[in-house]
Order: sequence, then structure tokens, then C-alpha cells
Amino acid sequence: MELRALKAFVAVVREGGFARAAARLHVTQSTVSKAVKQLEVELNFQLLDRVGRQSRLTAPGRLVLQKAEAMLAQGRDLQAELAEMRGLRQDVLRLGLPLIGSSILFARWFAVFHRRFPKVNIQLVEHGSTRLEQMLLAGELDLAASLLPVSKTFAWRKVRREPIDVLLPAGHPLAGRPGLVFKDLARESFILYGPGFALNPIITGACKKNGFEPRVVAESDQVDFVMELVAANMGIAFVPRMIAAQPGARIRRIPVGHPQIYWHMALIWRRDGYQSEAAKAWLSLEPEAAP
Repeated sequence: MELRALKAFVAVVREGGFARAAARLHVTQSTVSKAVKQLEVELNFQLLDRVGRQSRLTAPGRLVLQKAEAMLAQGRDLQAELAEMRGLRQDVLRLGLPLIGSSILFARWFAVFHRRFPKVNIQLVEHGSTRLEQMLLAGELDLAASLLPVSKTFAWRKVRREPIDVLLPAGHPLAGRPGLVFKDLARESFILYGPGFALNPIITGACKKNGFEPRVVAESDQVDFVMELVAANMGIAFVPRMIAAQPGARIRRIPVGHPQIYWHMALIWRRDGYQSEAAKAWLSLEPEAAP
């Protein structure tokens, strides 16, 4: 079984198709297709159910994906350890940060780290928590920031725990209340975040506990845009309190409970994975650099 074929298969799943996988791997689409077909023939299982331009994982495909990501991660660990022994990787930290809250939580961390370790080059990747966890499992990142809870596959260290508040347009009938509960919001239009954001299941889970499914009218990866949509009276949204401490005159930020929900950010890494000296150095600065 070739790592090249496993890498192609994982890329197809991650990128959502053969064309995008080929672009990511810098090869032709036919090369990716042949590699995945070779893997299916070798394993004697269909791994992808191809429907038009879309491909869905079969049950054997889900198992192979899990094992393939682990094998690729181990391969990258081996390369990293050998390179570090040669002195080639001591100056690189591959860090994944979420699109929400990073400027508040990690800008000072960056500055402190740079002053202490000026020769380390931080290769920064920014995505939603779900994608960052996938990249971490595949060995493509040394550390990532994600919302708790996380899989037992990861070790973690707490960074910040913030209540999540609801944002309403200033003229909304509920905007004058000092606090709300989720049942008060059952008939509202919800603005959520893009696919892969760990905030979404926290919000929708609180709705389900109160007996309703939220009516979602928009999604965005950009918290500023989400807040502008609220101000434009398109719906309500949810943000960590520290981000919306000063939401502006057109928006009201109100605590929400029953249940109260939290944005619990942590730094995570693979529990049994190789940890570079640069990653250890980043973690060592936490008491000094954390906000």
C-alpha cells in the first residue's frame, strides 16, 4: 500500500472532490483518480460512492480514512524527527488558529514568542476548528487552537473560557431585556457560522435542548459580517462575550441562559504524536503570553 495513494484518497475526502484534491496536491486530476482506484483495487473495497461530481465515503471508506490519516501523520512525524536531528526543522512551528477570537487571544502570544525565539518561523493556518483538528490528526500541524470538548486523541491546555451571548438588532422587541433564555428565541431567524465551526453545534445543541430547531437564514466565516447582518435586522447571532463587549449602537448584546453556553478555547495537539521543540517552546510561554 503506497502512501501516495493514501494521500490522494485523504485529499479527495478533505477537499470534497477530485479536482480540488488535484489542485491541492499539485498533480493532474487523472493522477488522483488513478491513485484512489489503485487503493480500492488493492483493498478490494469501494471507498467512495461517486454520484455525479460528488463523492461520498462508504463504510469501508470511513475506516480507511481514519487509518490513512494516522499513517500519514506517523510518516510526517518520522520526517520531522529526522529533520530536527539534522537541525533542519528547529526554526519552524506549524500553528493552526480559528477565524474567531484569534486576534484577541493570540496576538500578544505571537509578540512574546517572537521576542523570545526570533529565529522560529511560524507557518500559520487559519480555519474553523473542525478543519484544524483534521489537519492536526494528519500531522500537517504541530499545534492548533480549538473549542472544547475535543476527542481523546488530543491532549489540550486551556486558553480561555467565555460565556456566549446573543446579539439582536437594537430595535428588536427583546433588545431591552437584561437577559434571555433560549426558549425566548425559538421563533427568531438565526445567523450561524460556516461549515466546520465548532460554535454551530454548541448553539444548535442549546436550541434542541429547548425543544426547537433553529431557523437558519445565513452563514458566514467572518464574525464582523455576522454582526453586520444582525445590525441590518436579518436575524440574531451568537458570539463570545469578549468579542462583542462593545457591539455598537445598532446591536444589543444580551446574556442568554437555560442552558448557558460557553466558548472554551484550548490549544490542542496529538496525544501520541511527535512534538517539535518549537511547539514545546510555544506552550512554555502560556502563563506569560495568555491574555
